[in-house]
Amino acid sequence: MGCLRVAYFSLHQYDGWVTIVPMNELDLEAAPAAPLAEILRPKTLDDVVGQEPLLGPRGRLRLMLAHGSLGSIIFWGPPGTGKTTIARLLADAADMAFEQISAVFDGVAELRKVFDRAAQRCLEGRRTLLFVDEVHRFNKAQQDGLLQRVEDGTVTLIGATTENPSFALNGALLSRAQVLVLDRLDRAALEVILSRLEALIGRDLPIDEDARATLVCMADGDGRYLLNMASLLVAMQATTMLDSRGLAELVAGRAPAFDRAGDQHYNLMSALHKTLRSSDADAGLYWLARMLAGGEDPHYILRRLTRFAAEDIGLAEPEAQPRALSAWQAYERLGSPEGDLAIAVLVIYLATAPKSNAAYKAFKAATKAASQTRSQAPPAHILNAPNQLMKQLGHGADYAYDHDVLDGFSGQNCFPDGVGRQVFYQPVERGYEREIAKRLAYWERLRVSKQPSFQTGKKIDVG
Repeated sequence: MGCLRVAYFSLHQYDGWVTIVPMNELDLEAAPAAPLAEILRPKTLDDVVGQEPLLGPRGRLRLMLAHGSLGSIIFWGPPGTGKTTIARLLADAADMAFEQISAVFDGVAELRKVFDRAAQRCLEGRRTLLFVDEVHRFNKAQQDGLLQRVEDGTVTLIGATTENPSFALNGALLSRAQVLVLDRLDRAALEVILSRLEALIGRDLPIDEDARATLVCMADGDGRYLLNMASLLVAMQATTMLDSRGLAELVAGRAPAFDRAGDQHYNLMSALHKTLRSSDADAGLYWLARMLAGGEDPHYILRRLTRFAAEDIGLAEPEAQPRALSAWQAYERLGSPEGDLAIAVLVIYLATAPKSNAAYKAFKAATKAASQTRSQAPPAHILNAPNQLMKQLGHGADYAYDHDVLDGFSGQNCFPDGVGRQVFYQPVERGYEREIAKRLAYWERLRVSKQPSFQTGKKIDVG
């Protein structure tokens, strides 16, 4: 409980001056308390930092207010970026009543009360801004209930979510609201917050320059988390300046933003996949480290890397898939953290391997052709004839056994009759596929020479 108490402060007014005083266990009940983040909450839109695309002179929210067209909005962004604060200040700027509920703690009953109050205000000529925190937590029925009141003008909705709205919210609700993205706070914005804190308490935080940079880094773009950590520094009776090590002993950094079932799960995997495709081993190691630090399942990473070996390297480096499976096996035997190095080695190998998606594109094209030709039978000459009836039907007739043919290549047609020869696989001039391309060209020349009347394969555009 003591750790919680030092994070709270009381405001005292004397002779026109407002001071902030840390409360101890004895005066906790005697004075009104407020978290430091609440005390430093911006009072106007101009005080908000880090969201210039929305709140700068030509920001979208500024333009909405200027034109009197503030409509329903979904704020999408990480924690501690000002979603709740901005919603409150928008209500003030637009002279609207502000109502706030949490999709985690409040249900249908609370929503009805809010709607009743909002309806009464409508009769009195005043609009209501309803802020729904964690709006993605509402189920479909609850979102539909919101939609009805948004459509009839009872409330103007501002929803806040850390999840991708296109996946987390109903399409009907999304169509009635603008999605605005809030950026994680950069270093400059976090420094402004620390400076405001120091101005409020009338002294510098007891940390040196390196520790200050570490504190900002530990916050990881979350302004609220930064103030929660700083509150410990405000309350401590420091006789010396803390360095980075001393700071780390006192406060804990914010856990990396990661959700194994949410956006970060897919975003970081996408970043790793595309980084490897770009042959950037260093960036690949960075994204791998981010995923492992965030708690991603190494088996999932290895599964996706094995898929990458097939999709983006293919036959340009035939060893890619065996290497991926070998790394997977090594991790299975070693586990974490020892097995993490096997994954790192695989990432470097895949990043530096020659790239080709020719096999991937060929299979897509073949799949499309197969769906279009449906159940057309193979040509009779490549069918087995285990009995007399099948022989009478022509199965196996004129089949050329390639090993008995000159050059070990018959050039016979293996596509269904009437389909015609098609070319799906078009190797690139990189890695081992360069050698495969030479073989294919050689066989094509033999095919034409052995069967002059045979139509040369038509290349299929595989996109």
